[in-house]
Amino acid sequence: MTESHLSGVDPDAFKAALGRWGSGITVVTAAGPDGPVGLTVSAFSSLSLHPPLVLVCIGQASWTHDLVTQAPGFGVHILAADQEEVSNTFAFSREDRFKDLPWEGGHHGVPMLEGAHARLVCERHQVVEAGDHSILIGRVLQADVTDGDPLIWWKGGYRRLAE
Repeated sequence: MTESHLSGVDPDAFKAALGRWGSGITVVTAAGPDGPVGLTVSAFSSLSLHPPLVLVCIGQASWTHDLVTQAPGFGVHILAADQEEVSNTFAFSREDRFKDLPWEGGHHGVPMLEGAHARLVCERHQVVEAGDHSILIGRVLQADVTDGDPLIWWKGGYRRLAE
């Protein structure tokens, strides 16, 4: 049977298979017209070294989708091992996700969270529509890193690196 004759995979099986991929957790932020916005994103990757490009995948059903994908710039925060609560704050709908979190304004007014394992300030390079997500490609303008371990997501839960 050729691939063109196969039907799509069952969504639950697809989700279970992808859950076997351990990934870091990021929070993506942008300046919205009414203040800072952000969301937790696990679909993040480097794309190019020359020029320095990264990508994040944002669900089109997210209330932050248009605000983030249409902003001139955005921030990517690779969360540190002790930032589970930050991840949860940006993963679930809450009125003011920035209320109790220290942050500063970066290039393009991008809200940059403090305490992340690494932070990238990006300008919007391209947005590609793909299925029920948009692939937001950003050109990295600034990168800040700290020592320590990242927060990991694997099989539906948070994990930490072992020695």
